[in-house]
Amino acid sequence: MKILAASDIHGDKRHAEKLAEQAVKEKVDLVVLCGDLLFNEIETDGLMAPFKKRNLPVALIPGNHETSATTNFLAEFYKLYNLHGYYLKLGDVGIFGCGGGNVAGHAYQINEEDITKILKKGHDKIKDMKTQIMVTHIHPSGGLIEKMSFKGSPAIAKALEDFKPNIHLCGHIHECEGMEEIIKKTRVMNVGKKGKIIEV
Repeated sequence: MKILAASDIHGDKRHAEKLAEQAVKEKVDLVVLCGDLLFNEIETDGLMAPFKKRNLPVALIPGNHETSATTNFLAEFYKLYNLHGYYLKLGDVGIFGCGGGNVAGHAYQINEEDITKILKKGHDKIKDMKTQIMVTHIHPSGGLIEKMSFKGSPAIAKALEDFKPNIHLCGHIHECEGMEEIIKKTRVMNVGKKGKIIEV
């Protein structure tokens, strides 16, 4: 299975078009968007159209720049998969996620307790899957991304320890785009705006 994962496109429709073109060229099975699709809830019109017109399956979560309600709207309007508190099964791969951010004053700030609940809700549905992928917007605390930027999420770090997903996809910190590390045997990736091809 091949995935194109990206984050933090912040309403850039031309970049969404580039990602969709890349997804077709690489013959991916799924596009995963790790939040911050918009910039402060501005301009959803046509943002997901490049993926839809190419019949690309897309899974997404909210970031800190759009609410879960906006993500629900995009998922329903374009017939996409919303992973925020939900899950997706493709073959022997299970994907679950939690969106939102830890930055005060933005569209969607989420607390640690809710992150724990939402991730557990999704993971419970895919816990027996051979390959498991966890998708969040913010990064885990204690890792390299936190050391290079600012505070990550202890709840996400605990989820890595408890659930042991094979892969963890995140975004949020633009300066850490493309950074990879291993935390508790999980391959953790900040996929960034340019996106990353992942084969599982």
